[in-house]
Amino acid sequence: MRVTRITRTALCGLALAGSAVGACAAAAPAPLPPAQLADMLARAAPGADRKVLQLAAKAMTCALRRPELGIDPTRLSVIDYSRPSTEQRMWVFDLTRQKLLFEEWVAHGRNSGGNQTEHFSNRDGSFMSSLGAFTAKETYMGGNGYSLRLEGLEPGFNDKARDRAIVIHGAPYVNPTMARLQGRLGRSLGCPAVRLTVAKPLINSLRDGAMVFAYYPDTDWLARSQLLGPDCGGRAG
Repeated sequence: MRVTRITRTALCGLALAGSAVGACAAAAPAPLPPAQLADMLARAAPGADRKVLQLAAKAMTCALRRPELGIDPTRLSVIDYSRPSTEQRMWVFDLTRQKLLFEEWVAHGRNSGGNQTEHFSNRDGSFMSSLGAFTAKETYMGGNGYSLRLEGLEPGFNDKARDRAIVIHGAPYVNPTMARLQGRLGRSLGCPAVRLTVAKPLINSLRDGAMVFAYYPDTDWLARSQLLGPDCGGRAG
């Protein structure tokens, strides 16, 4: 796994964009600009699309200016639904440990498309994936085993995620070998399901506050997302 170093000053800048944390409070550098955060992410995950990472960095920087959202400034996951399910399209970054933790396959909802994800919904019963930024919340044991609840941060696009039981969980149908044979991964009921062998450590790396940013070039979401809008949706920072 490629490990990319992230300077303490830069990390503190990211933390202070949301709140003063630990030793970073004493350093008090200027908040880290989204462009610099995006550069760090791109160095850690060279296989990811830089434009997607730039949007994720922008959304995270905006969310950190809104402490009520409960985002942990040291952890971030990015899902790129514009990629086919047969490709690795989920990345988990641990900024405190200065490394990329996971580069993984992730399933989408059965009504969101075949190998390519094309349709998204915020509606219960749609069996589609949702776009936008989420806060990773608590874990629990359910019908799909160890699972991680997601709370949608984008009104109209994913804010019904908790009611829909959109969670990260492991699933046997997230099998890259079978995907190569059948032309796609198996599909979920809307959850971003991952391989069973990585589910527990991946979930534990995100639980209790990490941002999960799910991307697709949907023009409506890109135009209306408060976290991607000018001046962070009109909020002073």
